[in-house]
Amino acid sequence: MAATLIKKGLDQLKSPEFRNYLMSTHFWGPVANWGIPLAAIADTRKPPEYISGKMTFALCLYSAIFMRFAIKVQPRNLLLFACHITNETAQIVQGCRLIHYEYLGGKDMAAKATAVVDAKVA
Repeated sequence: MAATLIKKGLDQLKSPEFRNYLMSTHFWGPVANWGIPLAAIADTRKPPEYISGKMTFALCLYSAIFMRFAIKVQPRNLLLFACHITNETAQIVQGCRLIHYEYLGGKDMAAKATAVVDAKVA
């Protein structure tokens, strides 16, 4: 059973249709585009004062538009859709971090924590 599945999978990888897919923009466009969501995910480890609200909003809008494009284009580009839904999620997380930091007291809590650390050092 497993051997037939492996053989079937290898035959699919060797097919001309799959090789044509690997040489198309339907494959390489999304692969190149994955840098944006990966950077956004990596940025969740950085302090929230480095988040740009304008850029976060722009990237949310960009991903929302191109998610729709990835579904509407024929043939559907699910790899591009996955890339943009990941980016949309990461940007929404960054936006929530920014809102918490700027408007819900995160900046004040960070300042108090810094003051406490400075007082202990002195």
